[in-house]
Amino acid sequence: MTILIETTADHSQENQAVDMPLVQTAEQLPADYLPFARSYQLDALEMAKGQNTIVYLETGSGKTLIAIMLLRSYAHLLRKPSTFLAVFLVPTVVLVSQQAEVVQMHTDLKVGRYWGEMGVDFWNAADWKKQQDEFEVLVMTPQILLNALRHSFLKLETIRILIFDECHHARRRHPYACIMTEFYHHHVKANDLQLPRILGLTASLINNKGSSDRIRCWNDIRELENLMNSKVFTCSSESAIAEYIEMSTPKLKTYRHVAFPCSLFSKISIQLKRLHEKFICVIENANMEDSQKENTRQRLSKLCSTFSFCLTELGLWLALKAADSLSSQGSEMLIWQQLDKSDPNWSISDDMEANVGNGYLSTKVICLFDSLLQRRGLIDLRCIVFVERVITAIALCRLLNVVLPSLSGWRTEYLAGSNTRLQLQSRKAQNIIVEEFRKGKVNIIVATSILEEGLDVQSCNLVVRFDPPSTVRSFIQSRGRARMHNSEFLILVKSGDNSSITRVDNYLSSGQVMRQESLRHAALPCQPLDTEIYNEVFYRVDSTGAVVTLSSSVSLIYFYCSRLPSDGYFKPLPRCNIDKELQKCTLYFSKSCPLPSITVHGNFKTLKQLACLEACKKLHMLGALTDNLVPDMVEEEDAEELGHLNYVDEHDIYVPAELVGQGLNSGAKRYYCYLLELERNFTYDIEIDNLMLAARNELKFDEGNNLAFELEVERGIVIVRIKYATPISLTSEEVLKCKKFQVNILSVLHNKNYNKLKERLDVIHPPEDLDVYDYLLLPTTGSQQSLYIDWRSVDSVLFRSENIIHDHARCPLPKDQYNIVYTRSGLVCRCVVENSLVCTPHNGYIYCILGTLYGVNGSSVFNLRDGESSTYKDYYEQRHGINLQFEREHFLKGRHIFTVQNHLHKYTKQKEPEQSTAYVELPPELCSIIMSPISVGTCYSYSFASAIMHRIESLLIASSLKKMHADYCIQNAIATPKIPTMKVLEAITTKKCQEKFNLESLETLGDSFLKYAACQQVFKMHQDKHEGILSIKKNKIISNANLCKLGCRRKLQGLIRNEPFDPKMWIIPGDQMEAFHEVQLSTTTKVFTKGIRKIKSKVVADAVEALIGVFLSCDGEPAALSIMTWLGIEVDFFNIPYKRSFSAHPEELINISYLESILNYSFTDASLLVEALTHGSFMLPQVPQCYQRLEFLGDSVLDYIITIHLYNKYPGMSPGLLTDLRSASVNNDCYSLSAVKVGLQKYILHASQKLHRQIESSVHNLDPLSMGSTFGWESENPLPKVLGDIIESLAGAILVDSGYRKDIVFDSIRPLLEPLVSPDTLKLQPVRELHQLCQKENYVLKKSVVSCEKGVAAVTVEVEANGIIHRESCTAANKAEAKKLASKAVLKSLKESMSAEPHPTPPLSLPKSKKRKDEN
Repeated sequence: MTILIETTADHSQENQAVDMPLVQTAEQLPADYLPFARSYQLDALEMAKGQNTIVYLETGSGKTLIAIMLLRSYAHLLRKPSTFLAVFLVPTVVLVSQQAEVVQMHTDLKVGRYWGEMGVDFWNAADWKKQQDEFEVLVMTPQILLNALRHSFLKLETIRILIFDECHHARRRHPYACIMTEFYHHHVKANDLQLPRILGLTASLINNKGSSDRIRCWNDIRELENLMNSKVFTCSSESAIAEYIEMSTPKLKTYRHVAFPCSLFSKISIQLKRLHEKFICVIENANMEDSQKENTRQRLSKLCSTFSFCLTELGLWLALKAADSLSSQGSEMLIWQQLDKSDPNWSISDDMEANVGNGYLSTKVICLFDSLLQRRGLIDLRCIVFVERVITAIALCRLLNVVLPSLSGWRTEYLAGSNTRLQLQSRKAQNIIVEEFRKGKVNIIVATSILEEGLDVQSCNLVVRFDPPSTVRSFIQSRGRARMHNSEFLILVKSGDNSSITRVDNYLSSGQVMRQESLRHAALPCQPLDTEIYNEVFYRVDSTGAVVTLSSSVSLIYFYCSRLPSDGYFKPLPRCNIDKELQKCTLYFSKSCPLPSITVHGNFKTLKQLACLEACKKLHMLGALTDNLVPDMVEEEDAEELGHLNYVDEHDIYVPAELVGQGLNSGAKRYYCYLLELERNFTYDIEIDNLMLAARNELKFDEGNNLAFELEVERGIVIVRIKYATPISLTSEEVLKCKKFQVNILSVLHNKNYNKLKERLDVIHPPEDLDVYDYLLLPTTGSQQSLYIDWRSVDSVLFRSENIIHDHARCPLPKDQYNIVYTRSGLVCRCVVENSLVCTPHNGYIYCILGTLYGVNGSSVFNLRDGESSTYKDYYEQRHGINLQFEREHFLKGRHIFTVQNHLHKYTKQKEPEQSTAYVELPPELCSIIMSPISVGTCYSYSFASAIMHRIESLLIASSLKKMHADYCIQNAIATPKIPTMKVLEAITTKKCQEKFNLESLETLGDSFLKYAACQQVFKMHQDKHEGILSIKKNKIISNANLCKLGCRRKLQGLIRNEPFDPKMWIIPGDQMEAFHEVQLSTTTKVFTKGIRKIKSKVVADAVEALIGVFLSCDGEPAALSIMTWLGIEVDFFNIPYKRSFSAHPEELINISYLESILNYSFTDASLLVEALTHGSFMLPQVPQCYQRLEFLGDSVLDYIITIHLYNKYPGMSPGLLTDLRSASVNNDCYSLSAVKVGLQKYILHASQKLHRQIESSVHNLDPLSMGSTFGWESENPLPKVLGDIIESLAGAILVDSGYRKDIVFDSIRPLLEPLVSPDTLKLQPVRELHQLCQKENYVLKKSVVSCEKGVAAVTVEVEANGIIHRESCTAANKAEAKKLASKAVLKSLKESMSAEPHPTPPLSLPKSKKRKDEN
């Protein structure tokens, strides 16, 4: 093909319209595309179906279509439930989604997509199995498949089709090549018939500078064919596909190079050199690690060379634009901004020759500019400008957007790969740019090689190579982007650069040579690989087939080390020491690694690889690498994340079996009677009567069956004592009468309005042999020893007016006409109406009658609310239209029926007198008697009935839980703990119930014990594991997901009380419409269900911790361990010796006697003290372990012993207070301050300059006033976390050395922490205090803004208070610390603002009270 040398451009050239697109893109492929496939595509498909094939065709010729057709031909082998797969490999991440969409659009196969950022590096065999079960085609980058094959997560024999997009990359150690050499060819050598069909796709068979030498070209092709075990398919000539795709003719655009003006270049170079020297001095004097200094020097040199490149290649103006771009992206080296850029003449003009002469723009840039302007006549320009460097793309984009819009209206964007510090584009932003390019919103894209192979861009009519292509592959692929009709391909070449012209000529001829040589050798079969080149030493795990090779061992070792515990002062990377003379390599690992070091001898070039491979073998043998050759940390983490994934938040509500029975059993019934003794601690003019609870089953709360609890009322406390009395038998008639009584009295109290009740009163709904509430709440006389039912009150439900005129033997009143009262129920004796429940139908209200108001009748005058006076007779006539017939009849004193409330709710105490509206004057003739005789005291007592029974139900549910555990203890011959039922109830009552007690304190206590028990268990059982593994194993035990799973297994979710008691929802016994359903909790314990409620998994987990806490607080650690074992948490406290090798002499490393005096403890094994003070950066081999394991143990024991101390020292504290006390005492701030107070920072063994500087600076800046206490959150400048870790590791060392004596640990560490926090000295953590203040004052607390850069966290906290914004931003080593500091600063600002504001005088108003309408 001829190369055209362009001198002028045809400005009138226009892009012609195309009737039918010549390139079938992904979007253009028809659903049934086989009839439309081109002849060469069908030929390629037939070859690919018969043998492994490399399809070599030009860009845009439809290679992907061939892959699609091959997938469709194999689809019957891939569809589920088949275990076979197809894998489509693409070289870049951006191609994953693009090719997956093509496959998904044009096949019915299920397609999965995979790239590194998905976290696939941390997947295990189960994760990959899930993908294989779900998908049929896996589209991924090659490294993912290579890793999955190496770890044996995927097997090559399960892959039916293996497609390599851009397969020319299969060279040397590229993942494409490794897949073939490490796996495919091993199967070929073993004569394995289960091999995938290979399909390679490429536009260039060679990936070098190309050559017209046919022998060299064939050798490159043959190497690719042998490696891919495939033969090349191609067309006989370009003309065979020319009828289908456009082939642009390359044109060379020459420009004359003009040197940069010497004076200007010299001036800028001197400035740049001075700045470089200045910054080098700053770096040398900086307080940084040597490695950081070296990295900073390298970055500085790179910035200087980048600026020099821009200056000489692009010109001064573009160099400055590049500098501005670098500065705007936050470069640490603000070298650009310190250049003298004040010269006003440093700006481009319309005179391009002058711009070149002044050195502002290079002739190469002017050449590009002219080439674009020559094509202003194009109706719809779509141009891609290819450059080598990202900085060039950025600078040219700036220039073209400055000069082109006014001349042509064109818009320019740039695209660059993500493997650069200069690139800030997201993949989403890149896709948007390409889409806008397709639509014509963007006309020019300045791009690096990302658009050579990557994003699919078809609508392009001009390609400009600003920098000439470096390889034949680059030439072919960039040329192939110019696909539209009459498209152009320009290459900018410096005038006289014959080498570039020759290279382009080679590129053109290489294409034809590759085609000819492929066709000439088409019949030659593939040859076996050269074993010397491709056969590597490897290590294979027989059980799984996982393999690590010499070349892959290095990355595996570094991946393993990256999963070891680290901190901001130490990264556990391996340290390599190579002795060239002895040809010896030693790898040193961190103290968290079970392999301290390894030494190998061998060839100098592969020494490090040999050492890493040997280390992989040893780590696998030690169990640090699993049988899939992944770090044990990864497998443990993955297992932990499985958790309790299938939790359903809808659960049954349980009812205790003791209160349930079948309602219609005939004959006598036996009941267990309990005295409900009610006693109040306040005075009231209404007596309170005791009640009797008669249950069909014996109620077993605690030993003695006696229990007491409190009810909250507005005036004070009502104490309810439950005392077992005696069993009794009742006939079915007596039972029916009792049920009728309790239904009536409770219905009256709960519904209050008679008009709504009259249809239900006197009617019981007895279920037909169904499980319902079966207990009686009855009025009683007598005491616990001689308890009787008050049948007179029970008989009140049988009231009939015709029976109660003159023949009352017990009536104390004279039998005369003055004691006969006319009511709506008829004539009755006054004694009957004075102890009755009545209703007044005109308003529907119900009243208790307390007596007669002698002297008050219809003629009596009373004052109305408006100040006027009226007689009762006139009032009723005017207000209600009622004419009182018995004007002289004495009125009755009535009291509104008592309001049923949630007396389990926390009340704000009120000692106010009862409102006068509670009592009313009632004309007897308006009163209809509901029940008589019944005292007001009985009615008052029954107003507490629902709350009493709710509490009894809750206690019985708690008792059921105790029974379940007791059954387990009996079956396993374990002593049954003595736990009060009321404490168990506390453990299953959440804060949402709004009662005086909840599980929060017990949860805190149980959490601390569970954490300690789990930590000491995994610490003792896994003595060869580092702290990271221990933490994961501990979290598996104590995680909310696991605790919820264990709690649900014991059916705790139905026992938990998670909603406040609502009297309106209470089921009146005897008036139940729906039956309960039986649930067996254990072999001897059952309950019934009464509906569904939602409960979150964390609530179940909290209840589990609270149960552990209640058993611990009531009966000690053995009881707590027994409930944990019942739940399924297997731990024990047996002392297992702590085994480890320690060759150093402790006294040579630390001052043992002084440290023991500080700790008030003498170590039996002083090496534990050394270990507790050794930081991970201290690499002395004689000290085999750092403090991390002991810190892990010490953290848990300190948490536990401090929590139990606070719990026992302040009994009866309110729920939540223990949590606050614990948080203020058990945190790294407190521990760090304690360490500094006694100077422990001087004895830490470490080798980190950064840590040394931070400790020195923090201690120097420490406020002496903050040393007065070691609790709370007062530290403005947080101390390094290492200091707090040392306190924890020392606690762990003492615990181990003392034989796990927690009391010794407390006695030793407590003096360091004194004074401990108390309720009086407690200060809330700033974040929590800010939340509480905002809730109290109704301030708007906005969501915190968090960012993290280079290991430094920044948090912004903002509060809007009374229209004023209080915003503070703080930085720290971690997000939690930064948020604490920012919250503290906002709190300070808010408090200052509040103290400065005048307090407005509240408006005067009368107290509001609830008033009843028509109450008379």
